[in-house]
Amino acid sequence: MAGNNSRILLGHGSGGSLTHELIDNLFVKHFNNPELDKQTDAALLKIPHKQLAFTTDAFVVDPIFFPGGDIGKLAICGTVNDIAVSGAKPLYLSAAFIIEEGFPMEDLERIVISMAEEAKKAGVSIVTGDTKVVNKDKCDKVFITTTGIGALEEKYVNISEGNEIRPGDKILINGSIGDHGMAIMSARNELKLSAPLLSDCASLNGLIANITKASDKVHFMRDATRGGLATVISELSTNRSYGINIDEEQLLIDEAVRGMCELLGFDPMYVANEGKVVVVVAGEDAEIVLKAMQKHEFGEDSRIIGEFVGDHPGKAWLNTIIGGNRIIDMLAGEQLPRIC
Repeated sequence: MAGNNSRILLGHGSGGSLTHELIDNLFVKHFNNPELDKQTDAALLKIPHKQLAFTTDAFVVDPIFFPGGDIGKLAICGTVNDIAVSGAKPLYLSAAFIIEEGFPMEDLERIVISMAEEAKKAGVSIVTGDTKVVNKDKCDKVFITTTGIGALEEKYVNISEGNEIRPGDKILINGSIGDHGMAIMSARNELKLSAPLLSDCASLNGLIANITKASDKVHFMRDATRGGLATVISELSTNRSYGINIDEEQLLIDEAVRGMCELLGFDPMYVANEGKVVVVVAGEDAEIVLKAMQKHEFGEDSRIIGEFVGDHPGKAWLNTIIGGNRIIDMLAGEQLPRIC
């Protein structure tokens, strides 16, 4: 905890003694590692490969604490996953905080501890960052921006673009869909549910390492965040010479999530996830990859949900439980704002 101040003051962003106190007694204390401890303007990093994966993301989730996580955990998981789905090994993160004057120091420390714990689990280091304090009511509590760097081996450079996908490839996902979005909606509206909803927020680099070790025929990976599974599937089919068939019967949806979606008029396929990866793999290796995913704690409920076909090029179809089919389109507009 920084000094005797129980709340963030404008002075904590001044660059003076309060700023240094905050950095030393909170951020360096919990994020400590050899690179960060030097406290230079730019962290000097050792990267083991010539190819880098580089990403950045901002987190403005409301509420900042929710069942299954908080804005800090979410910031680490979201950035780690963006690196990992490219086929790279996440190594280093930066973290920039915009904090509202008057924000409780106790809550800030809770967020920082959550970030430190998740970074440790994911095997990444938070090596640099920044803190700004704005006047009260000029931002909503705290916003966090994280940037990540990962090492990318040459054999994985095509995974991000999916340019090796072909008909016959299978589509897998590592569990239920819509958990994060509905958990946020439940917490935001303080809904009293008999079966509490938990966010699926998780760092997936360990699971993804299992996937890439199991097969050298992984053709694409993407985490299904804003816009949900449907948006990933729609992006994969748009302007392509192949089509996609998704089997609705294979989609796993928690009953509490399904019930809330029906109540509020949401389609679970378009609801955000923060711990789900969509994997495309050559058909002959699909079962091998599936078994590798199921051996990991975040992949126990993995399943094959669809495939790429030569029919209806440029379109994704959902084969429904009742025997029909419908086109899977891109999400139009913002379904749930400030979910990440």
